[in-house]
Amino acid sequence: MRQGFPIAASGMVVGLLGGSFDPAHSGHAHITREAIKRFGLDRVWWLVSPGNPLKARGPAPMARRMARARAVMDDPRVIITDLEARLGTRYTAGTVARLQAIYPGVHFVWLMGGDNLQQLHRWERWRWIMEHVPVGVLARPGSEIGARCSKAAAIYADARVPARGIGLRAPPAWCFTDVPMVDVSSSEIRERGEWKR
Repeated sequence: MRQGFPIAASGMVVGLLGGSFDPAHSGHAHITREAIKRFGLDRVWWLVSPGNPLKARGPAPMARRMARARAVMDDPRVIITDLEARLGTRYTAGTVARLQAIYPGVHFVWLMGGDNLQQLHRWERWRWIMEHVPVGVLARPGSEIGARCSKAAAIYADARVPARGIGLRAPPAWCFTDVPMVDVSSSEIRERGEWKR
């Protein structure tokens, strides 16, 4: 395995939670634990991204965001990574394609909040994502109705499946799971001045 890359054995089910984590907070930790439990995941990798192509302003330095993420999410099943920077990928589809090539036999599940499902159709190669990796969607405050009525949800309505065991299903396969919510966001933390870029 390449240096700096997580170890995963063939047959494992690994959730991928991407984002700027600017900063990571208890809500990220909460949905990660819920995803492990509800989707039957062996591991979750947090993909701390170099930057979000949909956001105009860049995030805080990578090392600072990684350190904060490790402080927030202390669980041996969760690996905090800078894989996108190491891979040189900018978009989710490219990241997933590279990881699937590097880790043959590992079952990946792309994890996202309901707010991301609402705007998934704006992502680069979003249909490729839906058709090449199972997607586990976790409810976020205020996102339930919009997520369920989103363009992606409508187009892939026939591919909606139960949450348990989603990682072993052939894509397209996605699920929407209501979880007890933690109403906190990175933008609110920044607005309160608790995290400076």
